[in-house]
This record gives sequence, C-alpha cells and structure tokens, in this order.
Amino acid sequence: MGTIEQNILKEVAGLDSLPVGAYNIRTNGTSSARNTTANIDIVTKEDKPGIDIIIKPGTKNESVHIPVVVSQAGLKDMVYNDFFVGEGADVTIVAGCGIHNCGSADSGHDGIHTFYVEKGAKVRYIEKHYGEGDPGTTGKRLMNPTTIVHLKEDAEMIMETSQISGIDDTLRITEADLCDRAKLEIHDSIMTTGDQNADAQFTADLNGEDCACNIVSRTVARDHSKQHYTSTLNGNNRCAGHTECDSILMDQAYVLATPQLSAATTEASLIHEAAIGKIAGEQLIKLMTLGLTEEEAEEQIISGFLK
Repeated sequence: MGTIEQNILKEVAGLDSLPVGAYNIRTNGTSSARNTTANIDIVTKEDKPGIDIIIKPGTKNESVHIPVVVSQAGLKDMVYNDFFVGEGADVTIVAGCGIHNCGSADSGHDGIHTFYVEKGAKVRYIEKHYGEGDPGTTGKRLMNPTTIVHLKEDAEMIMETSQISGIDDTLRITEADLCDRAKLEIHDSIMTTGDQNADAQFTADLNGEDCACNIVSRTVARDHSKQHYTSTLNGNNRCAGHTECDSILMDQAYVLATPQLSAATTEASLIHEAAIGKIAGEQLIKLMTLGLTEEEAEEQIISGFLK
C-alpha cells in the first residue's frame, strides 16, 4: 500500500497502521488485508462482491474496521456488506471510503451495508466519505452509499456519518425498521463545494411498541453546490420520532430540505425541524474581535457546526 492509500485510510478511518481486532481493508476492488478474532468472523461472499461480518452473541468491547480505498482512475467499485450482530453484543464498526482520482475518467464506489442487529445488541457505526485529486483533474469522484438497518427488540444503534470533502456527486440512502423498544440515533454531516451535488435520503419505519428514532443532520453548502435532504418517519405503533436538518447556505449554493412524517396511530409522537440560513453576522464579529480574519472566523464556525 502506497503513500496515497495510507493517507486516505487516515482520513476515513483514522488509521496510521493496521488496527487491533477484526478488519477488512478493500483497495481498488480487492481485499488487501484482513483479520478475524475469536468473536468476529469476516467471510467473502461467493455470489457477489462484498463480505459477511458475523459477530457472536455477547461480544463486548470489540471493533471492526472495514475501510475502502479507491486510487485507480476510472474504477467503479461496488460491494454488498452484511453485518450479523448477535444477541447482547456491544461493538463499534468503523467503515468509510476515500477516493483519490487524478485522471480524466470518473472513479466511484457504491456500497450497500445491511445490518441485522439482534435482541439487546448495541452498535456504534462510524462512516466517513472523502475525496481528493490534483488541481485540474477532470475525472469525478462519485459515491453512493446505502445503509439498511433491521433492529430487533431492545436493540440500539448509533450512526455517525459524514462526507468530509471532495465528493462530486453522492446519493446517500439510509433505511431502517425498528421492533419493540429499539432505538436508532443518526448524526449526519455534509459539506459541499464547487459544483458538487449531494442527495441524502433517510427513512425509518417505527413498527415496534415504544421504539424511538432521532435523526440530526448538519450541512454546509458553498460556492455553486446543491444539496437535497429528505427524511421520512413512519410511526406505526406507540413510538417517538424526531428529525432535524440545519443547513448553512453560502455563496450561490442551493439547499432543499423536505422532512416528512406519517402516523398510523394516535400513540405515535413525531417531530420534524428544518432550518436554512447564512452565518450570523454577530458570530463573525465576535470571533474577529478575538483576532481572527473573516475567512478564519467562517472556517471556525463551520467546523464547530459540523461536529
């Protein structure tokens, strides 16, 4: 693995070296490194590209890293990864994909991640997306992640997803269904620049009694970029749901936020919030009085907003 690939791994997964625990590192369409543990197995699919990650019931304090690196111009990578999280397990899964494209052909990665989280299991899922290339590169960096989550009774999942920078076009789809007392928390952040386009779609079916879902999105749109955010909560039982999208709009960018709620019972409690606006002038002035330039103050505000 060369310097480019190592730098991308650091950006998307925080790795300076091979991680402790289970991992599968995919580089330019093939597995370049893999490790399993006594409690976590990783198996290559036979019918299509991708892997099965099998986590034994009761597994605690273990992690799985499954980053993807694309550094070959013109490569279109596609994977199907399935996660089977056993009853009562409590694990952290670190995914993420980085694309380095310095050619004239488009490079892309599409990943479909499906989670089967059994009773009482807990998952923290971290996914970062990042793109880079030399100035003047004409080939685009394309990324289309799909995440499907099935939460059984009393299962919990926290998703921390972000698009760091450098992705020209993306369609981000997240779908979930929740059983009794299951809980899903999603924190998503996106920044687009230039002529980039980002479409994020969240759908959660709150089927179980006393289940809960909270979706919070923070986005920044700069230059001429465009963003479309859609969230749909379907309350089909006694449940609690909240979806929130806050966006900072700059330059000549465009943002469309369309939160949607549907309830099939009077016992569903659903809330949506959406806000789009510019950086407040008083925030800039306050930071500039502390010695920052206007540009530095903007970057400080944006960095804090996206965390």
